[in-house]
Amino acid sequence: MDELSISVEPLGSQHDCVTFSCGEPALDDYLRHRASQDVRRRVAQVFVAAGDTPGKIAGYYTLSAVSFEKDRLPDELAKKLPHYPVPAALIGRFAIDCNYQGIGLGEFLLLDAIRRIIHASLTIAVYAIVVDAKNDNVQAFYERYGFKSFASQPRRLFMPVQTFVNLGL
Repeated sequence: MDELSISVEPLGSQHDCVTFSCGEPALDDYLRHRASQDVRRRVAQVFVAAGDTPGKIAGYYTLSAVSFEKDRLPDELAKKLPHYPVPAALIGRFAIDCNYQGIGLGEFLLLDAIRRIIHASLTIAVYAIVVDAKNDNVQAFYERYGFKSFASQPRRLFMPVQTFVNLGL
């Protein structure tokens, strides 16, 4: 992936959302029709991997705040937390353009998102990173990095931020 010289930046008017295609219509539609609105309304931040041609989007992810009740965590984690909603960051949407799949861009973007969340957690409390998996393949991708499913929602996974901090990310 080094030869592509990918940079990750906030979604802007210079980015071509129309030609992005990841093979998942809902994720393509989001980028084309709702992503910039979500940014303007401050309900999500959208970060894009700028491709090898000006304006080309190789991939994207969204970040937003979320919380959950501690009883959704395994007992060994839940017993250490207070009795109010647990603050977290959500990687809500995550997609790689078909032309850039299979070259490690997914890992690159996931690590970029995690680093941004760790940095934000120095200013605002974030206990965990939460991700949503659309299918078995996506769930397996997140599980390779240590994310665990919430018992009540198998496609929603989490990982304490401290786990990534301990890894030196």
